[in-house]
Amino acid sequence: MKTSSLKPAPAQAITGQWCVGVLGLDEVGALVVDSGGLRLRTRRAASCLLEPAAGDSVACLRIAPDEVWVMAVLQREEGTANVVSCEGNNMRIAVEGGRLELAAEELDVATQRTRLATDTADVIGRQLTVVGTGIKLVGSVLSSVMDRVQHFSKHYLRTTDGIDRVAATHLECEAKQLLRLEGEHTLVNGRELIKARGAQIHFG
Repeated sequence: MKTSSLKPAPAQAITGQWCVGVLGLDEVGALVVDSGGLRLRTRRAASCLLEPAAGDSVACLRIAPDEVWVMAVLQREEGTANVVSCEGNNMRIAVEGGRLELAAEELDVATQRTRLATDTADVIGRQLTVVGTGIKLVGSVLSSVMDRVQHFSKHYLRTTDGIDRVAATHLECEAKQLLRLEGEHTLVNGRELIKARGAQIHFG
């Protein structure tokens, strides 16, 4: 008795249909694409990082009658902002063994939390403004070179464990109410003149 063996049919890939159209919005604000005589509801593909906008000419891939994906933005009307975005999971830009450059006339960064970790950082600019409720600097060495420094604060407290030395051509200390100098040993040295003036002068 002969038995016939049936070979399984070879696997077939899922096919898709490409189309080009103009993107728009329906009455509920969902993305739709007008291609020829068809008006199809569509979604942005994960690989299309440029966020589509109404009026864009887009390339779409149709997997099923009700499953259409915007794969790329082909052309955009002048004046429409370009927004690169991704939805859902975290996004990471990595350049292995190379360098990453950002070039723009103006750069705005808006985030709830920013963390920068690097061995060496250089910030070069004509003007730098830092505004924050609390600013904290922690390090082993701080060196600054300025032509002019202006500082204003309601309360200023400074503590130094070692030597605190100020060298200047002309040094002034002025207090509206009380000026106090205290130390276990206090030395006042005037090479040519020491002058004390007041309504009352007390020693001892």
